[in-house]
Amino acid sequence: MVKHLTPDVPFFHLVFFRNFFAFLILIPWLIRKRHSAFKTSQLRLHVFRGIAGVSAMYLFFLVISQVPLAKATLVLLMAPFFIPIISFIWLRERISNRLWFAIGLGFFGVLIFLNPFTSPFPAIMFLAVLAAALAAATKTIIRQMASTESPSKIVFYFSFFATVMTAIPVLLNWQTLSLELWLGVALMGFFAVLGQLTMTRAFSIAPPSQVGVFTYSSVLFAGLIGYLVWGEAFTLNMFLGSLVIIAAGYAAIRHGGRSSAVASRESR
Repeated sequence: MVKHLTPDVPFFHLVFFRNFFAFLILIPWLIRKRHSAFKTSQLRLHVFRGIAGVSAMYLFFLVISQVPLAKATLVLLMAPFFIPIISFIWLRERISNRLWFAIGLGFFGVLIFLNPFTSPFPAIMFLAVLAAALAAATKTIIRQMASTESPSKIVFYFSFFATVMTAIPVLLNWQTLSLELWLGVALMGFFAVLGQLTMTRAFSIAPPSQVGVFTYSSVLFAGLIGYLVWGEAFTLNMFLGSLVIIAAGYAAIRHGGRSSAVASRESR
């Protein structure tokens, strides 16, 4: 949706309305919960997540407007490479050698996919790498808050702070949109909430270093959409890189299954 709207909707508007419409969609939940929706013991972490998330969103929206969808998505998905480092430093989570191997294999697949050694590597892609690091920080913060905050509350606070943070640039650069563009922006907000809720739920029930590897699969959907909608090429190296990424995801799943089985036996 973002790539489809970028030619007609100003950059600052996209970031703001992505969060604003997401916030509107959450209002029924807010009314039902009333005062309990605002109760939190993790306000500082909510603010940090808002800052990191909005920064990552600005960078990613900028990148996605200028490079093929699959490439932009894949570079952002370098976040799982940063997650174990942040998790180890911040949450003191121990990462097994097998999971490190799966993460390294996924990162190797990214290199094959992008093929930076034989084809030009646009400077703007470095902004995508920075966006990936910030996205990794937000996912680790979610894990830190998961013990006391529900997925809905985490999404609500992010939508609230992100809306406030992005409102000023929009007011200073306001542009009236057509009805068709308004519908597209609203749909973007709906998908944003759906993605936030499912992602937050996943990171609240499993270590971020493990769940992060699974997110690599989204590049396949991005490549398919990019090909069908914009005619973006999906080359051999992109296909091979995707296979390596899938193998990394499979290795992570196998590791997760063994870990759960061991934990189950130890609890008996």
